[in-house]
Amino acid sequence: MRFLTVEDFKTVCDNATLQVINQSDTENMNRAENYAIEEISSYLNSRYDTFLAFSQTGNGRNAQLVMITCDVALYHLISWLPKRIGFEIREIRYKSAIAWLRDVQAGKSSPALPMPVDSSGDEVIKPIRFGGMEKSKYDY
Repeated sequence: MRFLTVEDFKTVCDNATLQVINQSDTENMNRAENYAIEEISSYLNSRYDTFLAFSQTGNGRNAQLVMITCDVALYHLISWLPKRIGFEIREIRYKSAIAWLRDVQAGKSSPALPMPVDSSGDEVIKPIRFGGMEKSKYDY
């Protein structure tokens, strides 16, 4: 794993459940982490430098981003279990994570994530499109 550690998963899932979920195969966890990072990046790319955010290690990582990534990865890991054992709590946490990501995307929440920078080191401020349609005229 690159961004997450096994200890990160243990904060949102107990060790015994984690072993069952990933079938004691770290490759399953790596794939789930990659899926989660890609899904989360699709929500955050427009406002933040997700490459830099996900390249952080240790205490340099954003705690909320770590928890959200764990929740999304565990949701993807649990989807293959027979009879969807333990799916309810994972689904609740996944939906909560997606709701938070949508709030960030809409600008309702602003996590402490790195902003994109240009080659000179200045923050890139992406323009906001505003305006409306032409005024309708109902004179016939």
